[in-house]
Amino acid sequence: MPLTDTTIRNAKPGAKSIKLFDERGLYLEITPPGGKLWRLKYSFGGKEKRLSFGAYPDVSLKAAREKRDDARRMLADGIDPSEARKAAKARALQMAEDSFEAIAMEWAKRHLAARSESHRTRVIRRLEREVFPFLGKKPIASITAPDILAVLRKIETRGVLDTAHRTQQTIGTVIRYAVATGRAEDRPDRRHTGRAARLQIGAHGRPRSQGLHCGGLRARTVPADVSVA
Repeated sequence: MPLTDTTIRNAKPGAKSIKLFDERGLYLEITPPGGKLWRLKYSFGGKEKRLSFGAYPDVSLKAAREKRDDARRMLADGIDPSEARKAAKARALQMAEDSFEAIAMEWAKRHLAARSESHRTRVIRRLEREVFPFLGKKPIASITAPDILAVLRKIETRGVLDTAHRTQQTIGTVIRYAVATGRAEDRPDRRHTGRAARLQIGAHGRPRSQGLHCGGLRARTVPADVSVA
């Protein structure tokens, strides 16, 4: 007989774990301390396996059934839901390790070590203030030219073009470091995206006679040997 919320709420723990079965392999395990944990019992490759769905009431009966149905669809497609979950966690971990913020801090640790403490502090604070809130959690390989331009636009609207220029330099240097270390394959700060080609601005906000306009931002390519200030 399928479970109901009333049955679950009224269920009491015992000296040993108790299993209350729903349908299609879904059951609720009630532990001696009183925890109520959703599990799915299923078979894959001739082996009996278990999949956890979280604790009741954080995961409701309806949500647990939806998770069960998702897992059953995977099984119908020949996919082990436990392995799919492990792969998803691994991808999430890799994305966190390859985020702009993680790589920027790695770059700063390696390449700003020889600079003065005040210089390192300025660069890191600029990243924390101007870039990380918008690009920090994004995988660096997924960052696009419009993403970077949006960051620079926010700075430009405050009228601090020198800060925009220095921020652009730092972003370009971090991305170049990511490319060199195999975490990215392209330079979005130099990728052509219409009028935003190369995401370039003039140093210290000074007018330039050549280069593409990006609104108030002027075009300027970050050189390979740039010194980030």
